[in-house]
Amino acid sequence: MQTLDDYLGPGLAIVSIGLNPSVNSVRAGYYFATPQNRFWRAFNASGLPAQPVQPGPEAHGVLLARDRIGFTDVVKRPTPGGAQLRAADFRQWAPQLRDRLLECGSPIAWFHGLQAYRAYLRYAENRTPQLDWGLQAHRIGASSVFVTPNPSPANAAYSLQTITDWYRELAQWRERLLADG
Repeated sequence: MQTLDDYLGPGLAIVSIGLNPSVNSVRAGYYFATPQNRFWRAFNASGLPAQPVQPGPEAHGVLLARDRIGFTDVVKRPTPGGAQLRAADFRQWAPQLRDRLLECGSPIAWFHGLQAYRAYLRYAENRTPQLDWGLQAHRIGASSVFVTPNPSPANAAYSLQTITDWYRELAQWRERLLADG
């Protein structure tokens, strides 16, 4: 199966966690590659990167080294959309995500969408709590969890401005967390 590589390692400040890679992203070789996806516009406007990043295969290496931001997914199997995922995908991949997050030890696990976080909790930790946007009460090892709306074009209920505002809140929270040390 062809998929996107994880961009993970020790010393990360944030791990960005999508639901699963899109077929377009796998073809292009980088996360959030669908042109209508709002991730890169919101991300660059949010203060999360030290400087704006040009979307492309080399963007993740820059973010990993410069900004200590890594990337992975709940499920590594690419699909045209999240609706094509099956329970078996989550049973296979969510526990592996937990292991990667525990190994990484990043202070922040950033889930893109309630669906991604809910699936992780159900299949990796057998939990089904009530969820909302922003900082979560539950931690994954050393990682605090922050959930923002999924920037996918399929999630049109949330505007680019709303997504950018949530990313800004994450950037501000990261600064407070890292300052407290």
